[in-house]
Amino acid sequence: MLTHEELVEKALSRPGVKAAYDALEDEFALFDEVLKARKRAGLTQAEIADRMGTKASAIARIEACGGSKRHSPSVATLRRYAEAVGCKLKIELVPR
Repeated sequence: MLTHEELVEKALSRPGVKAAYDALEDEFALFDEVLKARKRAGLTQAEIADRMGTKASAIARIEACGGSKRHSPSVATLRRYAEAVGCKLKIELVPR
């Protein structure tokens, strides 16, 4: 049986899988940032929801946005999330 790391390595060796994975880089980066911010703040999804005046399920959707074509949070929502976890939203366009 393959370990998780071996399975990922094997899957990413296939060009189609690697291209699809690479295409999601920005979504994965956003996913990582929101989770790190919540962890730093020491808050649960329910606590963030209370601070934002929404439901925990809405926070779960924001935090699951990585790779999802169904949900793309607005800048206003990301700004409110950032404020709820004690951060400031910073958006940056970086030359390729």
